[in-house]
Amino acid sequence: MTYNAGALESTLSAAVGEEPLLIAELRAAFFDSAYAHMAALRAAQSEEARRDVLVRLQGLAASFGATRVLDGARDAMGKVCNKRLDLSRLDRSLSALRDATL
Repeated sequence: MTYNAGALESTLSAAVGEEPLLIAELRAAFFDSAYAHMAALRAAQSEEARRDVLVRLQGLAASFGATRVLDGARDAMGKVCNKRLDLSRLDRSLSALRDATL
């Protein structure tokens, strides 16, 4: 799966300019937070808890211009009442974005 990381990189550059070290730190902070949200989502015991985490993940993705992650979180939100919520789309989106930014 190929992934255009341009939106994330453009968002980071717009926020801090051409500062490679700061961009790298912000990129790492994004992924740390996104993976923490995924862990919280997997650990969530109720529909309400899953919704809360997905809303936070959507906000994170929107803030960083990670459109496929945002789309995956929106898709999951529509299926959150399912106790066996399929997070594979979100996992793939995050992995593809991470691979594209390395």
